[in-house]
Amino acid sequence: MRYLEHVTTDGERWDNLAWRYYGDALAYERIIAANPHVAIMPVLPSGVRLIIPVISVTQTPPELPPWLR
Repeated sequence: MRYLEHVTTDGERWDNLAWRYYGDALAYERIIAANPHVAIMPVLPSGVRLIIPVISVTQTPPELPPWLR
């Protein structure tokens, strides 16, 4: 699995990171699961090294009908 590394700054939250890397604030569970060494807190302290899993985006071929895209 590919991943990126991110070092937190003061005041960052799990949902902010999910929005930054995935464009979806609700995808934070994926980041939490990849970082079992980090306590789950509403606001992360600065200087924490996190692993951000890289997810691949599935592209839909344009020739498919809209209901199958």
